[in-house]
Amino acid sequence: MGRKTKMNSITSTELLAQVNPENTQLLEDFKDYLRSVQRSETTIAGYENDIQIAFVWCLQHNNNTFFVNWTKRNIVAYQNWLLNSNENSPARIRRLKAALSSMSNFIESVLDDEFPNFRNIINKVENPVNRPVREKTVWEDSELEALLDKLVERRDYEKACYLALAMYSGRRKSELCRFKISDFDEDKLVCGGALYKSAPIKTKGRGGGKMINCYTLAKKFTPYLDMWRNRRLDKYGDSEWLFPDAKNPEEHIQISTINSWSNTFSRLSGKPAYIHSLRHYFTTSLAKAGIPDGVIQSIVAWESSDMVQIYKDIDTDEQIGMYFKDGDIVAPEQKGFGDL
Repeated sequence: MGRKTKMNSITSTELLAQVNPENTQLLEDFKDYLRSVQRSETTIAGYENDIQIAFVWCLQHNNNTFFVNWTKRNIVAYQNWLLNSNENSPARIRRLKAALSSMSNFIESVLDDEFPNFRNIINKVENPVNRPVREKTVWEDSELEALLDKLVERRDYEKACYLALAMYSGRRKSELCRFKISDFDEDKLVCGGALYKSAPIKTKGRGGGKMINCYTLAKKFTPYLDMWRNRRLDKYGDSEWLFPDAKNPEEHIQISTINSWSNTFSRLSGKPAYIHSLRHYFTTSLAKAGIPDGVIQSIVAWESSDMVQIYKDIDTDEQIGMYFKDGDIVAPEQKGFGDL
């Protein structure tokens, strides 16, 4: 089964223009608040999109009622519509409700002088059971190597370099966009030349995000970097970005473009090729090489080693089996970064 997500586009300009002006103003006030506490513009855009869906539903099914006056019955009706009419997954519904809950907290805490009797009731309505609706993509080495070979055969060196960077750094989409060509200069090699260590790159987080150094497995990545480096110079000149925006090379590539690239990867591989699956692949590769969880945590820059367990695609028997062989307890084979 493929990895499918129900996508809807109900927030047209025409419908948003008909939304209760009080709701529109409330959303604008909430966005201003988010900026005042240094949420990133990407985070704010996500809140805006999710809340606009609720307000258009309210326009069409709830008499365009001002949000402050919604009741628990309204929340039930909205959730039922999301689940059974709009065919959203339970996980998506939780996110949509979370956006409304965050705005409700803002009203209760900041606008209490205007709405002293308002209370956040969003989570008073139980969420639908959160069952997985998408099959997780777990990659074998051979599958990704074959995909890279296809891209190289097509002389699609930019996409091959991007895919290899995702495979061998485990970074998110927004971070992959922000690598600079200078992050792969010779003086960026560390650990005996086994890893590239980038200059600090912005990642997501509270307060507008934080800056982290990102590590990339040099031996595996460098061949694809070299292919793209030569083509990139001819195409984009002295742009500082590893993946410049095609229309404006002074800026880095846009998320919309790499989403399109993911569709290409899916078509060529025959498997859903979403970038987050490569974060799992990278973590799993390090774990299978016998690298301790604490070291993996440091490489990926997670705050907790618990995240390593989440991203390791190794079943229990395989993980236990690393420590037993021929009836005896053994230490797992240790590999260096250069062997990965």
